[in-house]
Amino acid sequence: MSDDGHHESGAHRGVSTKTMEIVVALLTLALGLVVIYDSRRVGAGWAEDGPQAGYFPFYIGIILCFASAWTLWQTLFSGKAAAGVFVSHKKLRLVLSVFVPAVIYVAATWFIGIYVASAAFIGVFMYWHGRFAWSRIVPVSLSVPVAMFLLFEVWFLVPLPKGPLEALIGY
Repeated sequence: MSDDGHHESGAHRGVSTKTMEIVVALLTLALGLVVIYDSRRVGAGWAEDGPQAGYFPFYIGIILCFASAWTLWQTLFSGKAAAGVFVSHKKLRLVLSVFVPAVIYVAATWFIGIYVASAAFIGVFMYWHGRFAWSRIVPVSLSVPVAMFLLFEVWFLVPLPKGPLEALIGY
């Protein structure tokens, strides 16, 4: 078995490069449309004193939309789309095992604060990915947020998102 997983069963199955090109083209097209819309909201024209705030972003949004549409057209209709597997199911599952908890961590920060969410995130990762013993997980997952709290809130006076637990201790 090699590190790249080509000799493992199912290594040639997964998300195709063509699919990923379509997804990325659609995402960048959507981003370009958002840039165009927001540029028009703040003013994308030319005022008496020069360009308005959205002038340059507006044209960058147009270029982004044209490039995305060109990529999408080439991928769908020209037959020049790259063939093959972009990522195998096994590697995609590994990436998602990191990405999904990170998204949950960011969302949890809004509801329970960054310190409690960080403690849970570190603990889950040490248990799930590192297979550490609880005797290591608990001290690390608790000491890192406490160190972050002392560093940001006490010493540098930089407030970070807090939840109900921090409110109980007076912060």
